[in-house]
Amino acid sequence: MTETTGDKPSGPQAEPGVRLPDPVELTQQLTRLAERGQKLVTEFLERQSDSKDGVALDSLNIGGAFFEMTARMMADPGRLMQAQMQLWQDYAALMTSATRRFLGEPAEPVATPAKDDKRFRDPAWQEGTVFDFIKQSYLLSARWIQSVVRNVEGLDEKTAQKVDFYTRQFVDAVAPSNFVATNPQVLRATLESGGENLVKGLENLLDDLERGKGQLLIKMTDPNAFQIGGNVAVAPGKIVYQNELMQLIQYAPTTETVFKRPLVIIPPWINKFYILDLKPENSFVRWAVEQGHTVFMVSWVNPDARQARKTFDDYLQEGFLDVLDAVEQATGERVSNVIGYCLGGTLLAAGLAVLTARRQQRRVAAATYFVTLVNFADVGEVRVFIDEAQLAALDERMKEHGYLDARDLYTTFNLLRANDLIWSFVVNNYLLGKEPFPFDLLYWNSDSTRMPAAMHSFYLHNMYEKNLLCRPGGVSLAGVPIDLRKIRTPSYIVATKEDHIAPWKSVYAGTQLYGGACRFVLGASGHIAGVINPPSANKYGYWTNPALPPDPAEWLEAAERHEGSWWNDWQSWISASNDKKIPARTPGDGALPALEDAPGGYVKQRAI
Repeated sequence: MTETTGDKPSGPQAEPGVRLPDPVELTQQLTRLAERGQKLVTEFLERQSDSKDGVALDSLNIGGAFFEMTARMMADPGRLMQAQMQLWQDYAALMTSATRRFLGEPAEPVATPAKDDKRFRDPAWQEGTVFDFIKQSYLLSARWIQSVVRNVEGLDEKTAQKVDFYTRQFVDAVAPSNFVATNPQVLRATLESGGENLVKGLENLLDDLERGKGQLLIKMTDPNAFQIGGNVAVAPGKIVYQNELMQLIQYAPTTETVFKRPLVIIPPWINKFYILDLKPENSFVRWAVEQGHTVFMVSWVNPDARQARKTFDDYLQEGFLDVLDAVEQATGERVSNVIGYCLGGTLLAAGLAVLTARRQQRRVAAATYFVTLVNFADVGEVRVFIDEAQLAALDERMKEHGYLDARDLYTTFNLLRANDLIWSFVVNNYLLGKEPFPFDLLYWNSDSTRMPAAMHSFYLHNMYEKNLLCRPGGVSLAGVPIDLRKIRTPSYIVATKEDHIAPWKSVYAGTQLYGGACRFVLGASGHIAGVINPPSANKYGYWTNPALPPDPAEWLEAAERHEGSWWNDWQSWISASNDKKIPARTPGDGALPALEDAPGGYVKQRAI
């Protein structure tokens, strides 16, 4: 029995900075969470038993790839033993270093994380001897595993890439930062909150499972902090045209005069267009309007079963050719400048090939490609998800609803940067029990779109798997054999150096295909940040080189680096042949009346 004196509370006492949980309250919380968890498991099992999806569990063929890798590894025991000896030597050095630190002596680390590795930024990973040992032990083991896998001889390129990719997924998943007992920041939060962080984290986990209907859908930002048309996608304008696949926005001018030739932007339909209009200070749309362009933006529909039979041909007709006609009606101008972003750029290139075959190529005066692939020979780690077996499984999955679920694409792209887009949120949301920070870019990233089954199957099989778009006559669209070599339209091609979706050297390959004059610019950073890089931010920088040798490495070696944003370079290029000005156009004043205010209704349709 515990004695009490004065106002001193009875019961077990906590150390300073340590909070003990209320046992009654904790029991009630855990009981409530257990009931929610049981319901989720029951619903998940019911869905599995009712599922008509006959796709094999290992449709990715990960097991087969690792079986082949293991067999090759065992066939060369000498190489494996040599690698094992190196690991033992590294661990011996680590033990020596750790012992010196335990004794209070200075010691150089045996393994250090990469400069951009955010997992070990908490000071305890460096200052605490135990946690420093755990960190270095993990880094040594992780690097050893990946090195052994990469050095296995005899694997074909696709199998080697798949094994390397999924080995890294495993290595990232077992990092000590992802577990309560080995993450000093989580341990500290647990002691300070009396375990409330873990209870709240479990609640966050169940919320995400419920939101994903049994599939874990990690919340990356506060979805209630943003509203499309409220604080994102707010550039003023009007919807002046729409069809089954898209709405066309004409933005309001901010200058008294504008360039006579309008500017049309075709974004990818894998994501929403408002990456180009997140907020005023980094909106490419607003900046282009301020430069005196009459800007039109394609806003794609979020497809469902009604668009299941929509093909790549339909996107070409309704999202490019019909758009040019609509812009002509709205402005009276038959000739436009056109920008295509990522998949939108692929559509632009195909559309230009169709116009060229029809002898209508003058309808586009200048083409700009943002991080666009037309030669799919090297698509980086995306290749891991592209092979005959996986695409057959994907086709079967899409048959059930007529579209690819947005969550499939969302998960795929997140895996390409798992530490940043998965595990950091696991730690923040589930282990620390925190709510994610409101961030417009992550809100956009979570606002995924579906893909019509017919279109997506054609795109993956003919472009990613077979790489037919860059081959003359490899594919036919709108009844025309596509030949990119015949395109004479001047092109401005932007790639980004750290792009993990459209590798810059593969984007550069477009310079060797188009028959017209090309300017290639390489921006710093990645697929999004390298493009959304306003001059006012003065970040990243870019490289230029007027020569276009076949080898991209040779291009870069002779390229000149510039500070700031490439946007100004593009503006100089686009305005060089488009310097005639006219009074500013008001959306809806032309032959096409305004249908509704921007950003319109299509962009507000959420798939998740």
